[in-house]
Amino acid sequence: MERTLIIIDSREQEAFSFDPLRVSVERRALPAGDYSVAGLETRVAVERKSLADFVSTVIRGRKRFAAELERLRSYPRACIVLESSLADIFGRRYRGGADPASVFGALLWIMVDVGIPVIPCGDRQAACRFTQDYLLRAQRRCHEEAERSRPDPTTTETNP
Repeated sequence: MERTLIIIDSREQEAFSFDPLRVSVERRALPAGDYSVAGLETRVAVERKSLADFVSTVIRGRKRFAAELERLRSYPRACIVLESSLADIFGRRYRGGADPASVFGALLWIMVDVGIPVIPCGDRQAACRFTQDYLLRAQRRCHEEAERSRPDPTTTETNP
């Protein structure tokens, strides 16, 4: 069985370790997100965020992050994977004075207004598993869609 090639953005600081029996990895710059699949770099993306990074990004770096979200929004399949839970947000299990309601409001803004799913996975291990399986499923779906859109070679059209 051929392993899927997952691309990890070269700027990703804390890259996930995926199952080497299922995927291989390559590091290079991605146009958006931290993870993608070879050949689908402009169609499939996962943006990884630790809770500390998410809070800092949506509270202090919102303008820059909004530009990143616009790029992700153009992808048929994109999401943000959060290495924490909603309980971590509401329990203020992060540094800084950001109000949990503001952090949660930013999460809802991304999901509802921008239209990108944010998946609070609970912890890093679950986020890694989710990311790997999301990328594999997205790859399969993209290939199925490409197959359906190909013309059937058994039928020929003739022009009068």
